[in-house]
Amino acid sequence: MTKEPELLTDYKNRVIPALKQKHGYKNIHQIPKISKVVINTCVASSNDVKEALEIAKTELATISGQKPATTVSKKAISNFKLREDQPIGAKVTLRGRLMYEFLERLIKTALPRIRDFRGVSPRAFDGNGNYTLGVADQSIFPEIELDRIKRNIGFDVTFVTTASTNAEAKSLLTEMGMPFTDKAKKPAAPKAESQSETAS
Repeated sequence: MTKEPELLTDYKNRVIPALKQKHGYKNIHQIPKISKVVINTCVASSNDVKEALEIAKTELATISGQKPATTVSKKAISNFKLREDQPIGAKVTLRGRLMYEFLERLIKTALPRIRDFRGVSPRAFDGNGNYTLGVADQSIFPEIELDRIKRNIGFDVTFVTTASTNAEAKSLLTEMGMPFTDKAKKPAAPKAESQSETAS
């Protein structure tokens, strides 16, 4: 039997009890979880859209372990020379085992490889418990061979959770290892008493 991803085991054994204690959930079904992860990229602005799209799909497949779907434009925009139903990007929707394997690589390996990395922004929640992380290019993933990169592909990673509020979603992602920049700060040291106060 195939061993389940370490992040999934950690979620079951440590994250669930931690969230239950922190938020006082009475029912196990109230405890939030990540239901899916969507990786999305757009190449419509590239000079050679067809070639850029094929490269993007190849890179997303390598990173995610799943074949991407092609995304198309919903309407025509003449100023951008965009036709309706024109292929403009690619996306992957991950669930279950592949999702947890991707999350583990993203949090533990890929993000720390970003130069001068100091954490991710806590302000990218959508108000409904979902979080979107922008990734500048695919080179942070160890699966990508740097000397074979033909084009830098930027993409968004959206974490869709069952949380009902941003605060609950942030607690979930934090417990799962997401390195937000606004970690709890140490309390400021008390100011020393002035000489006049000491003398009195």
